[in-house]
Amino acid sequence: MKKKNQLTEEEIDELVVSQADDDDAWEASVTVDRELAATLSLPPELASRAAFFARLHKMPVAAWLERIIQERLAFEESAFAGLKQVMEEKSTYKTS
Repeated sequence: MKKKNQLTEEEIDELVVSQADDDDAWEASVTVDRELAATLSLPPELASRAAFFARLHKMPVAAWLERIIQERLAFEESAFAGLKQVMEEKSTYKTS
């Protein structure tokens, strides 16, 4: 049973569509703050090497480092999953 002033999903959709272009029908926008990014200190020599390769790839240093870290994490996760599988197979082999 529908409570008084409670709209169905279809009624809400119709209302939103009818008011889509009417700025006065909407509440003020809500601002959401992102979590602060983690900071990481690099030794000067390592930062210089990273900057060199970032320039080679025509990327900002932070974007290049993020890509490298993502690639390395994917590699490490894959290697870990493979090692885990091998260990589970060995464990199953010994108990059989």
